[in-house]
Amino acid sequence: MSHYDTVVIGAGNAGLMAATRLQREGSKTLLLERHNVPGGCATSFVRGDFEFEVALHQLSGVGTESSPFIMRRVFEELGVLDKIELVQEEELYRIVMPGRLDVTLPADWKELQNHLKNLFPEEEDSIERFFALSEAVVNEYYFVLPRARLTNDEEKLRIKCPNFAAYGLRSTTDVLNEFFSNDDLMNVITPYWSYVGIPTTDLVFAEFIGMLYFYCVYKPWHIKGGSQMLSSALLSSFEEAGGEVRFHCAAEKILTENGAVTAVLLETGETVTCNAVVSNASPLITYHEMLDLETPPSSVLQDFKSRRMGVSAVCLYLGLDCSPEELGFTTASTFVMTTSNAEVTEERMYTLDAPDWGMVTCYNFIDEELAPKGKAVVTLVALQYGEAWKDVPPESYIPTKYEFGDKLITLVEQAYPKIREHIEKAEVATPMTMMRYLNTPGGAIYGFKQTLQDGSLMRESLDAIDGLYSASSWTSMGGFQPTYLNGYNTARKILKRFKAQRKSVSNSH
Repeated sequence: MSHYDTVVIGAGNAGLMAATRLQREGSKTLLLERHNVPGGCATSFVRGDFEFEVALHQLSGVGTESSPFIMRRVFEELGVLDKIELVQEEELYRIVMPGRLDVTLPADWKELQNHLKNLFPEEEDSIERFFALSEAVVNEYYFVLPRARLTNDEEKLRIKCPNFAAYGLRSTTDVLNEFFSNDDLMNVITPYWSYVGIPTTDLVFAEFIGMLYFYCVYKPWHIKGGSQMLSSALLSSFEEAGGEVRFHCAAEKILTENGAVTAVLLETGETVTCNAVVSNASPLITYHEMLDLETPPSSVLQDFKSRRMGVSAVCLYLGLDCSPEELGFTTASTFVMTTSNAEVTEERMYTLDAPDWGMVTCYNFIDEELAPKGKAVVTLVALQYGEAWKDVPPESYIPTKYEFGDKLITLVEQAYPKIREHIEKAEVATPMTMMRYLNTPGGAIYGFKQTLQDGSLMRESLDAIDGLYSASSWTSMGGFQPTYLNGYNTARKILKRFKAQRKSVSNSH
């Protein structure tokens, strides 16, 4: 029977990151993946002449060579920075509200302020005050608060983080309305709500403004060749350090004894013993289906009861027979809205009605090699809950998904009117696709709904089973950077635990 220090279930972002760090820091690690390639969402697929990026729109947290941020440092530490080529976007995005506004925002904090002042001169003072407050909230939330919380002193928290205390936990809409009166100004700066799947009426201000700030200061990035290149680089670094990976191999059961992990039963029938397990699967699947207990621990059940399922998406992957420039692309990322941000609600996301909000990413606008010369690869996305698809009969599924894809094209045509006539290849992924390929309940792409009470400020990690760790978008904020860091930090917890155990054994002798 084989023994490993750690078994990592699932080679998605968090699983890959955890496995690579663990192995490189001396923990003998087995990585299990039921598919034939690593990456989960961070992968690509080929149709005809085109290679389609599955999910990455903009990678945050990288920073430039002269001003590196956390992801660049982590990639370097894990030996993958020299295995990938990072491509920087110069703009945040273009936002189009047909007949109302068409604005492109620069990926620079100072330039963004100046651009907004030029567009909305009557809001100049408000823009200055808003940006000053935003910078203070981001600094307090991400850099001061984590240390201040260790004191468990509420008064000290308020003194150290006054701006966060006053604004950080309010809704984004509420804060914007306090500063601005121009709806179009708010429409222009709010599209990033979609990166966590919650309209600004519910999205916590500190989370929203953190995204806008970090994309401006540390820039939006792509990976040359797509996110699969980073997944493959992480796997390569893991294997170079002596890690073992098994593809086409799912974990059947996580075995425990006296409330602690002891082994993992593989679908092949083999049992491997281990001291710790990292599950990159949803905690719902981990605790209800994989754990060898009849019912999950009561603390876990209590946690689940107060959670809500997060949003999924319909993604339309298009291969086009013309260049991005011929279609009018001037940025890699475009948001198209037919409704004001103030009127965006979740209700429509529970239906198959025509979307009133969509995102367009043209990958070979900044990475020409992703499509043959003179052609383009474009992904159209509309957020949607899995419930919208549960009553679609199997025999109607394929026509229904292409009908919805057609509605999405109709929306996007209002920004790129020639797009339909140049389609050479089309593939539609729905929440059912996400559910099937990612093994994610409800097809949720960001895990549980990313409300305030689901954040790390309000939740303790699931630690009812000694040695069992959950690491995925279900246990952190959704998106690429948060899940990579979740895996990285989960590895740190395990390494710290192993070190303490070795010290304890050493002292007992």
